[in-house]
Amino acid sequence: MRAESRSAASRSAPRRPAALVAALLLVAIAASGCHRDLRYQPRIDPLEKSRFFPDGVGARPLPAGTVARGQLKADRVFHTGQDGGQLVATFPLPVTAELLARGRERYNIYCAPCHDQAGNGLGMVVRRGYKQPPSFHIDRLRQARPGYFFDVITNGFAKMPSYAAQVPAGDRWAITAYIRALQLSQYATLDDVPDEVRRELEAEPGAGR
Repeated sequence: MRAESRSAASRSAPRRPAALVAALLLVAIAASGCHRDLRYQPRIDPLEKSRFFPDGVGARPLPAGTVARGQLKADRVFHTGQDGGQLVATFPLPVTAELLARGRERYNIYCAPCHDQAGNGLGMVVRRGYKQPPSFHIDRLRQARPGYFFDVITNGFAKMPSYAAQVPAGDRWAITAYIRALQLSQYATLDDVPDEVRRELEAEPGAGR
């Protein structure tokens, strides 16, 4: 009697097709393989040699005629400070308070060590023996075009090296704008101040002395 009941139960239990079992095994194997591929991907670390390329160099040069993403530099004036081979006399972007603030920050980082914070050319590096750069406040540089300062920051001049690798083009224009602000600050008069600010200055104690 018990044997008959066990036989009936076995007949009533659902059977798993062999194809389903095989499919589950394949999925498990594939999943474990993907995990290992994602964790242990073949790669070349920076400055690492490569046995794949004949020259043994892992870092490959760009193919001729290609441009890296974000490096098209289609706006030649913005990226060179020149238009038709001539240094530009105007800024290729709006000169705003935000741009000047950015220029002041970058100037104090990259330029002040030589040019000092006022632009007189007496920075700490110069005090330690480096050749003194000209003051931004001499007539020649006060009359120089914005494109000139951008070009010097980009390509260097005399003892000054190029800062193109450290300072992006937008920050070079910001620094140029701040240099212009420094130049104006040394020769500004009360007539250059906006009316509402002038009234505040004139109202301060001792303003008429």
